[in-house]
This record gives sequence, structure tokens and C-alpha cells, in this order.
Amino acid sequence: MAILFIDIETVPQVENFTDLSEKERSLWRHKASFLVKNEETAEEIYSRAGIYAEFGKIVVVSLGWMFGNEKNRKLRVTTLANDNEKELLMELSEIFRKVDDTHSVICGHNIKEFDIPYICRRILINGLKLPSILDVGAMKPWQTPYLDTLEMWKFGDRKHYTKLDLLAHIFDLPSSKDDIDGSQVYEVYYKEGDLKRIAEYCEKDVVLTCQLYQRMTGQPILQEEQIIKVKDE
Repeated sequence: MAILFIDIETVPQVENFTDLSEKERSLWRHKASFLVKNEETAEEIYSRAGIYAEFGKIVVVSLGWMFGNEKNRKLRVTTLANDNEKELLMELSEIFRKVDDTHSVICGHNIKEFDIPYICRRILINGLKLPSILDVGAMKPWQTPYLDTLEMWKFGDRKHYTKLDLLAHIFDLPSSKDDIDGSQVYEVYYKEGDLKRIAEYCEKDVVLTCQLYQRMTGQPILQEEQIIKVKDE
């Protein structure tokens, strides 16, 4: 079975709360009213807006295509990074159409509740057509053609959430958070303007998710020579 591992990185659509239109500020204040703690304000937590598809955008998508048999398995990794979200999503949609033709499976960590819904929403917001592999709105949760390592770890415990970094630790896998983590993406993007650094972080997450999947399914992790990075070819 060929598997496409995926991870995305997102940021707010604009850098500052004050950059929003009056209507957008009002809508964010309403959303933030459910998120603030203690004396926090909607403006103070605006950096978190990127995790909501209505207020955020995708700037990086990393993809790891695992193919071959158990004795000769390879992971081909490529990363899309673009400040222009529509261009990024058009390129990603084309990849998804090719994946659908091969009857492959998409896999990621918490993709059923975050990555896939986020991608679908942003595709529609950008006026693009959903690739058929993502057009699963009418399906039951167990019918969707996705593998989710978080769901695999839950073993049916619906309230249980475990971060990828914690699973990496307990399965003795190298952490992908050796430079930045998800909470720092906003700062790196808007304050440092370093999209490449975010792309490198996202790519590490894809490789880690693949290695975690290997561990959780009782298979050996991939060795360095089995991981092909497209930019290195």
C-alpha cells in the first residue's frame, strides 16, 4: 500500500489584529470570546488565529510519499512553501488528483480533525474545486480514506489527545522540534519572514509521522538512505 504523509503549517491571514477590517475584528472578537483566559483580550491572542481556517491561511505543506515493499521501502519528501495560498493550493490539488488515481492513502497526525478539514475549507474559500480524494463530506468518519496516527493511538478513546512530540519521545524517535515548534510559526513567519525555516520544520514533522506509523504498525523505521528529499536530487 502506497501512503502519502502530509503536514501543514498555518498563520493568520494578516500580521496584526489592527490590519483586519472592522467586520473581521468583530468576527474575531466573537470567536476569541470562547478562547480567552483570565484577562486576555481578542487582540492579545490574535497570533493564534492561524489555527482556524476562517481566519488563517496555509503557507507550507510537506508531503512524504512512501512506496515500495517492506524490504525496499522509500519515502520521497517534497515541500510546498508559498506566501500566495491560492497558488500553493492549486499545486497541492494537482498532487491530490494524482494520488487519487493511484488509490493511495493519505496519512498524518490529527489530519482528520485539523489538516484535512483546514485544507478543504481553504480550497473552497479560494474558489477552487475540491479534489475527489478530499470530497468526503457525505462519508461516515470510518469511511474516509485517511490514516491518522493520533486516532491509531487513541484506541477508541475519543477524549484522548497526544502530541506528536510526546509519541516521538516514547517511541524513541528523533524529535522534529529541535529548532522551532508550532507555537513559534507565527513569529518566524511575520517577524522574521523566514518561510524556509518553517518549511524545514514541517518537513521534519512529515518524516517523523512516517517513522511513527512504522513503529505503530510493527515495522522497522526508515534509514536515512531510504528517505529521498526532492530538493536533494
